[in-house]
Amino acid sequence: SQVSFEEESQNPPAVGHWKALMPSKGDKEEAESGCQDAGGVHEPQSTEQLNVSRLRSSSVEIREKGSEFLRDELHKAQKELKLKDKECERLSKVREQLEQELEELTASLFEEAHKMVREANTKQAAAEKQLKEARGKIDMLQAEVTALKTLVITSTPSSPNRELHPQLQSPCKAGFRKGHGRNKSTSSAMVAAASQNVPPEPASRECREVDSILFAEFQAWKESPTLDKSCSFLDRIYREDVGPCLDFTKQELSELVRVAVEQNTLTIEPVASQTVPVGKVAAEECGGPKKCALSGLPRTCKHRIMLGDSGNYYYISPSCRARITAVCNFFTYIRYIQQGLVRQDVELMYWEVMRLRREMSLAKLGFYPSEM
Repeated sequence: SQVSFEEESQNPPAVGHWKALMPSKGDKEEAESGCQDAGGVHEPQSTEQLNVSRLRSSSVEIREKGSEFLRDELHKAQKELKLKDKECERLSKVREQLEQELEELTASLFEEAHKMVREANTKQAAAEKQLKEARGKIDMLQAEVTALKTLVITSTPSSPNRELHPQLQSPCKAGFRKGHGRNKSTSSAMVAAASQNVPPEPASRECREVDSILFAEFQAWKESPTLDKSCSFLDRIYREDVGPCLDFTKQELSELVRVAVEQNTLTIEPVASQTVPVGKVAAEECGGPKKCALSGLPRTCKHRIMLGDSGNYYYISPSCRARITAVCNFFTYIRYIQQGLVRQDVELMYWEVMRLRREMSLAKLGFYPSEM
């Protein structure tokens, strides 16, 4: 066909020659073969363009689907956010309500606590007041017991102490013991007599003058009364009166007697009229009806003493009994002052102390009433 084409190109057609308009079968085959050749050259390029267009269409489709998915997700997120906002609002209201209830509860608890504290303070004050009153009553009862004990020590129904009962004394002897009027009854009578501020009657034709040093020492002791013998007031009385008055021949027993008098644990009782068996005397008692345990001298002993709860008795002579009784009377009176049972003027209390000191001085010198 190529040869024929070249020939035709070399031999141009003559004028007036007719050429078929429809191509022949050979022409069709040549045209198809030429198209196939031309198509073989442009086929890869068209395939690539087709792929690009497909990719572009798929990406557009993906974008549309993605945007649609994102819009759905956004709508869901917005709905969830609204729900969460409502939940947060509800929880905020619940929190505010709880906070308000907590504040009210705290306020009520504080109010209840303050109320309980006030009630506790009121009850504590009432209890302290009752305790103070009870202690005062106990002190009063202890003072009464001490006074009764002193009364029992120095006087019994079988052998009454005429010093404590002036009505039993003869008129001439009663004047000598006039100062002992405060010991004529129980402690309640003593306190009543002391509270009446009645000064003791001085002995007839007796003059007295307050010693400034002794009175100053007594005033200083009266400000804070104590039984501690380290203070100047009691130290002087211990050195000048108590010590010499309780200084007996039997030093060891004297020391025990002094301690018992200070602790208010000494008991004095009259000796029974019946004879005590010798074995019992040797086992439980010192001395005897005819021998004083403190002085060691043969004396008629009408009384005996017991130190505390030991159960051992010691016979004492009338002189030793007078010395012990004088010291016991002094300690009883200053105990009353310490417990606030004596309501007299300071000077009157001072003169009562001086009178008791005079009794101790007379007793340590050997003077005692014949009734002892």
